[in-house]
Amino acid sequence: MRRPRLALAGSIVLAISLSPIGAAITLAAGPTVTVRAGDTLTAIARRTGASIAALVEANRIVDPDRIYVGQQLILPDGARPDGDAVPAPASAPATPGSDEVVHVVQRGESLWTIAVHYGSSVSAIAAANGIADRSFIVTGQRLVVPGARATAPTSSPATPATKPASTTAPATPGGDEVVHVVQRDESLWTIAVHYGSSVSAIAAANGIADRSFIVPGQRLVVPGARATAPTSSPATPATKPAPSGLAAAWAERDAIRRLIVAEATARGVPAEFALAVAWQESGWQSNVVSGAGAIGVMQLLPSTAVWVSEAMLGGATVNLFDARSNIRAGVRLLDYYLDRYGRRDLALAAYYQGMTAVDLHGIYPVSRPYIASILALERLLGG
Repeated sequence: MRRPRLALAGSIVLAISLSPIGAAITLAAGPTVTVRAGDTLTAIARRTGASIAALVEANRIVDPDRIYVGQQLILPDGARPDGDAVPAPASAPATPGSDEVVHVVQRGESLWTIAVHYGSSVSAIAAANGIADRSFIVTGQRLVVPGARATAPTSSPATPATKPASTTAPATPGGDEVVHVVQRDESLWTIAVHYGSSVSAIAAANGIADRSFIVPGQRLVVPGARATAPTSSPATPATKPAPSGLAAAWAERDAIRRLIVAEATARGVPAEFALAVAWQESGWQSNVVSGAGAIGVMQLLPSTAVWVSEAMLGGATVNLFDARSNIRAGVRLLDYYLDRYGRRDLALAAYYQGMTAVDLHGIYPVSRPYIASILALERLLGG
């Protein structure tokens, strides 16, 4: 059955039809701010005194989560020009010191590979450079690397050692642990399902900061592995039944599950798909806040909530800390992406990396494990 097209207000439809470059050309002249490496609308709003909603409206921004380095944004009335503002400490890159270096991002690198190369951490690099989305850096970007070793490894950051460095030493395999070699298209979630472990346990045992990023050939200690591992490949876990631990967790959080199902049914979004996204994002928990500032069951950024409210919910208030309101906004956003792209993988990529990035570049490699995990979850949930 063909899904109904989304009807938006005329101004929003016009905004969607414009590329970021086209919008910049047609907007009226005025005080502007230039987007820096690691900038977010939240950071720009903080240092200029503008509100996120005002920046979105003034620049006809379609996806508030995706702005690009060098982009010029018009400042609304009353905002401070960038040169007059004092950057917030959380957004200002640190000045390189005796234990810091400046690294120029190469093609194929990620914060994790750079952190491993220099013996630093993803969190430290993100904080030093004001990076909100740890999965998104660009070639040529200059990054301060705090805590860099005096002598950096000779290998390229793009091809780090298979086991990441961490302030928490990886566990030594014991009677209930195995070492798994990552295969193509696997994710921490599929590996956890395969061995009856958990994503959190594997990430902690191996010092993994970005749970969406593992690489083929990487060796992972798997705590709590069953004595006899399943014979099927972790990349293609059995669809039914769900592992007992996972099924028990779903049962414990049934109240949230029912809210998601009700909202998905009302919007015409496949319930198992919405459930899978919510579980991947938060584990169906309303009190989760990510390092990037994403909030609640559906892990939405405040700027995204403003956009969804104005463009899709008729201005209705979105309270990201209220489970029902958060789920309503997240499912509505999924509905929009499904309608726009007509494909689950592209809709998920837009949810993870941003709509503008998908439109311009397609699915980023870093998004593929995230997509694979959700589609596997959807199968386990009966989709």
